[in-house]
Amino acid sequence: MAPPFPMEKGLALPQDCRDFLHSLRMRSKYALFLAFVVVVFVFIEKENKIISRVSDKLKQIPQPLLDANGTDPALFLADNASLLSLSELDSAFTQLQGRLRNLSLQLGVEAVGEAGAEAEAEAEAEAGVGGEVPPSPPGAPPPRRHVLLMATTRTGSSFVGEFFNQQGNIFYLFEPLWHIERTVSFESGGASAAGSALVYRDVLKQLFLCDLYVLEHFISPLPEDHLTQFMFRRGSSRSLCEEPVCTPFVKKVFEKYHCKNRRCGPLNVTLAAEACRRKEHMALKAVRIRQLEFLQPLAEDPRLDLRVIQLVRDPRAVLASRMVAFAGKYEGWKKWLAEGQGRLGEEEVQRLRGNCESIRLSAELGLRQPAWLRGRYMLVRYEDVARWPLQKAREMYRFAGIPLTAQVEDWIQRNTQAAQDGSGIYSTQKNSSEQFEKWRFSMPFKLAQVVQDACGPAMHLFGYRLARDAAALTNRSVSLLEERGTFWVT
Repeated sequence: MAPPFPMEKGLALPQDCRDFLHSLRMRSKYALFLAFVVVVFVFIEKENKIISRVSDKLKQIPQPLLDANGTDPALFLADNASLLSLSELDSAFTQLQGRLRNLSLQLGVEAVGEAGAEAEAEAEAEAGVGGEVPPSPPGAPPPRRHVLLMATTRTGSSFVGEFFNQQGNIFYLFEPLWHIERTVSFESGGASAAGSALVYRDVLKQLFLCDLYVLEHFISPLPEDHLTQFMFRRGSSRSLCEEPVCTPFVKKVFEKYHCKNRRCGPLNVTLAAEACRRKEHMALKAVRIRQLEFLQPLAEDPRLDLRVIQLVRDPRAVLASRMVAFAGKYEGWKKWLAEGQGRLGEEEVQRLRGNCESIRLSAELGLRQPAWLRGRYMLVRYEDVARWPLQKAREMYRFAGIPLTAQVEDWIQRNTQAAQDGSGIYSTQKNSSEQFEKWRFSMPFKLAQVVQDACGPAMHLFGYRLARDAAALTNRSVSLLEERGTFWVT
């Protein structure tokens, strides 16, 4: 007798069963995707906690900072504190990305990983990583620019920095790296310069991201509740002296670097960081960044749109200015000039030559236009700014991709046609047509010769002519400048 329900191979299931099985398969996929999202959220939360604790770790057991070649520059902080290089954050994020990719493959959601990779590639393309900086699409809001005025002391950087400080939509900081130089000390040796450059670079990156809290660990005495009375040259930054950063004045509280035109309470770092994020652009000047090559990670960071303006000046004028502004550091030079005989100390000459070579090598790198720096570097001579301040300001703003406002133009007109230079070594009031050559008529020729011998290659690159004798040095009809076009990369 045949069975009542014969089963044949390949017999189709009823429609209800097929719908049920399909529903189970779909639910399992959704469950896997939900699990992936939860795991991603957990990893991100862990990394955020790590980042939030980095500042606290800055004061823990000393950590060696490796230079670019992996050598130890023997970094030490005052008062037995230490610096945990902020570059470790990059490593943490890289590890997180790797873990997420592996996890996506295990869960069978490769499409999510591919979409993330496409988004990352798009972000890099928009940021101009590895190539020229692309223009903004029509109708899009202007991208946030990050402008670094890179100079050395007594090159007119305070004056040129005001071109950006006077524009209301730019958050400008005046020499924030001064605090790091005062706090961090390096043992003498070849790795010292590389070590300091890495520290400055990492702090610079955080400042461009409006993480002003990074400075708190270098301000002495340490801020309390994010309040400090000791922010270097606060009065040289309009953004730190306008509301809401300018809080009500507190009696009997002495602020060493107070605001110039109004009385404010101690600087609130939190309010300053919020003001930084509200501004359309960010700019700062620094005389402590010497090696341009160390800025490559900043130029390639998709969160930044870096523009580097390197400001140079005739090294003979720079030395003449430094011998007045920093007289105590040049007693050896003055003694040598006064005695009228003998040779200047070799150590002094080598220091001068080293400074000039550092500036020259950075400029040559910028002018070579490597892919990571293409469209991001501009070289400016102070002498050209002094002669044509408004024209050069417009060129710098055009290079930075920021519209120049009438407010800045008015400031330039008022402050470059003064009857005489302003008082003080950091004055930004100049009689530009007279200022840039004043040094020629007070510098002894033998001092000019020392500079010309030590800095000849740099002077040749920047178009500064050598004076053959004392008569040529002081003769106004003899130009010591070669006329050059605008040194900027398009």
